[in-house]
Amino acid sequence: MIRSLLTAATGMEAQQLNIDTIANNLANVNTTAFKRSRANFHDLLYQTLRAPGQSATTGTVVPSGIQIGTGTKLSSVDKMFTEGAIQVTGNELDLMIEGDGFFRIQKDDGEIAYTRDGHFSRDNGGRVVTADGYPLIPEIIIPQGSQDFHVGYDGTVTVKIAGETQEIGQILLADFINPTGLVSLGGNYNAPSRSSGEAVVGVPNQNGMGRLGHQQLESSNVNIVEEMVNMITGQRAYEINSKVIQTGDQMLQTTTNIR
Repeated sequence: MIRSLLTAATGMEAQQLNIDTIANNLANVNTTAFKRSRANFHDLLYQTLRAPGQSATTGTVVPSGIQIGTGTKLSSVDKMFTEGAIQVTGNELDLMIEGDGFFRIQKDDGEIAYTRDGHFSRDNGGRVVTADGYPLIPEIIIPQGSQDFHVGYDGTVTVKIAGETQEIGQILLADFINPTGLVSLGGNYNAPSRSSGEAVVGVPNQNGMGRLGHQQLESSNVNIVEEMVNMITGQRAYEINSKVIQTGDQMLQTTTNIR
């Protein structure tokens, strides 16, 4: 068996996963606060026919060996937590995090999820909730009849009631030592893992936490031009590996035709 057939097959499989990653990035180009993913690869084990530094028959040491690689595989898919562009919406319940941090959301099962998506609404009880109805933690309840809802850089929430400004809550953010280690749950939600570390909760605009932008949203950080270039590169790499398999097949066919 020609080893190039199996080697090229690993290359095709790796590029397929690369294209899958790029496709998800492009599909979420308009998803609020979406963070693009990057596929990383590493080479596989090598078949050593002659080890580097091996002694030659004349007593000398060979300057280089003979090692034949066996292909590549996907090593990781990393989230790129670079900040997306600022989108000014004018909606009083839209928030964005300028810098590091995540909003804390309580799901139906009581678990805390983390998101950068600051597109909030209010439910029938006046609570500030996500599009799925999950409340922001700690809860912010907007009194009925209040006006001029405002969120400061430090997360202080104020409204006007009967012409007087009143503070009704404090938004806190969470951050992680390794955000790339978060588990993506879908719906713009993330969960901590052993790789991400425990959540560190703090006040916005203090101790390294990002500050809050009111009536703004964070756009996706997907760069369409960059993704298109990556897609073309991945497609061509897939085609080249398929050509290697075709060449290997032709070599086997030539061998079987020898009489």
